[in-house]
Amino acid sequence: MHPIPPPSIPANELLPSRHWYATAGAIAVLLIVLGAVIGAFRFNNAFDSVDTDHAFANGDTVTLRLEPGGEKSIWVRDQEFDPPAPKCSITGPGGPRLADPGIDVFLTRDETWNPLYAIDVPRPGDYQISCSSDVRSTFAIGDSGGFLALAGWTVLAIALAALGVTTCAVIIFVTAFRRGRHRKQLLAERHGSGAATSLRRPRRSADA
Repeated sequence: MHPIPPPSIPANELLPSRHWYATAGAIAVLLIVLGAVIGAFRFNNAFDSVDTDHAFANGDTVTLRLEPGGEKSIWVRDQEFDPPAPKCSITGPGGPRLADPGIDVFLTRDETWNPLYAIDVPRPGDYQISCSSDVRSTFAIGDSGGFLALAGWTVLAIALAALGVTTCAVIIFVTAFRRGRHRKQLLAERHGSGAATSLRRPRRSADA
């Protein structure tokens, strides 16, 4: 006798639907691409964050067109400073101010730059900035984020990619597990009673 093949359940009857596999892949691709875009964008910004080509020296005044939320800072080329540190001032419409820029660094092939002041302006306009120091110093205008900020964004980009891969794996595992359990349930409901009946032998009548 040939063994009876196990009954099959059409794949489209199993739950959850197989579209969850595609959803898992789409989530992974989306988060990986998002992480890559953030990393590449911040990488390019970090290497162009300080306009060292238009640096200025003690006593020079530069005029900038600035807008609120522009996240611009005054950077100073690294050198040994005896107190007091360099001082800068800003004038323009609406009472602009200079604030603490936090800690960061910008590197070129042979120079190190550090943020000196963060620029805070209340409205769009032309602003004049000048700096002074007891020693000869070089200043430049740039974005607030340097290489330390880049490191933080790089961690975020990697975390997004890792989250995408992990989420994809979890969705695939849970979907496969639940579909397997549903298949067993359907087999038991549709074929369990029939198989049990076919194994029973008919009773002989008392007259036989």
